Amino acid sequence: MPLTAETAEAELEAANHEGDPAADALVSDLIDNREVDGVNGLFRTIGTLKPHMAMSELSNLPERLAQFLHDASAEPPGWSEADVKAAEGFFAHHHGVASMLQGTVGLIGTYLSPTGAFTLRSTGRLGGVDGPGRRLSQSSRLFIGMGDKDALRNGTLAATVTKVRLVHASVRQLHKKSGQWDYAKWGEPVSQKYTTGAICVFSVQILQAMKNLGVHVTADDAQGFVSAWHYVNHFLGTPDKWLVPKDVGLVDRMWTQEREREWRPSEDCTAMTAQALKFYKEQMLPPGFYEPFIALVRTALTDEYADMAGIPKSAVDLAAKPAAAMHSIFSSTVGGLGGDTVKQAAGVNPYDEILGVASKAFNKVELYALTHDKDDQPQMHQELHDDR
Repeated sequence: MPLTAETAEAELEAANHEGDPAADALVSDLIDNREVDGVNGLFRTIGTLKPHMAMSELSNLPERLAQFLHDASAEPPGWSEADVKAAEGFFAHHHGVASMLQGTVGLIGTYLSPTGAFTLRSTGRLGGVDGPGRRLSQSSRLFIGMGDKDALRNGTLAATVTKVRLVHASVRQLHKKSGQWDYAKWGEPVSQKYTTGAICVFSVQILQAMKNLGVHVTADDAQGFVSAWHYVNHFLGTPDKWLVPKDVGLVDRMWTQEREREWRPSEDCTAMTAQALKFYKEQMLPPGFYEPFIALVRTALTDEYADMAGIPKSAVDLAAKPAAAMHSIFSSTVGGLGGDTVKQAAGVNPYDEILGVASKAFNKVELYALTHDKDDQPQMHQELHDDR
């Protein structure tokens, strides 16, 4: 039975000590036999994971990996055409804005979990100087791919998420070997609790961010977005009892309750947030756009959590400026981005202008991140600090 608000605390404490036995066994064997590089190469050949995939369709893969993918290909219990249509409805209306917020507000939100921040910072390039760009590259395929046409039907999203599942398993196995992990303090590395928490950050926390920014999301669309993350949660290897339910109101209440316990300031969080902001400023945003963008991120997160993450206060107060003023800020810097110009308007949500421009800018960077390097697929680690 999936989580409920009433059982969440006790269930998530149990989930904090659980990994993913099937994925862990496979990856432990691959690491011990130094086969990770070969499997990372195979990731590029696995484009889909269709429901109940036949072994014959995986015959080109090593038997251990083929069997794992076959077993992992079943859809969530009770998954329906109505769920797919609801998710597609959300992405039809909000894909660009949601993807941008997931890659900024969502990623910073995962740093606000001290255990999550330590996990990322201790793992190769995900926590090093190149961390923000690398993490964006790793995450973009998921954020963008969720809204691709038929992604929830043709097995492409399932394949991407299953690869991420194996990356998580490699982090768990290498921390077991590293001696750096404090199991009494943190539970299991990339535990089922961590996975469920991240699902909440990238689903209802993003819906809350959209509301904070004045973006209207219908009840049906919000339900579809959470259902899509329920699907992702399943393919990440989470047992049914810890799956985020397909109920946006319930997940929102559960997350709002758990967030008070989970989000805390930490040195790892502020260090990684500072790296992310530096990346956005130097690699993503046109000149003159950084201050309004930081104001948007602070508003989306709220001051309480923006301060906790170490996000500086912006010199720009977006809420105090009419849309026409937003036009004057952006038209000379990013107004022509993507062939469109920012339209001057009055009497509308002051965040509309920056959201539109930020989404175009950020999604261009996400697409670039997918293709500019050799890491356009999730990659397992052979060693904890192997710079993948």
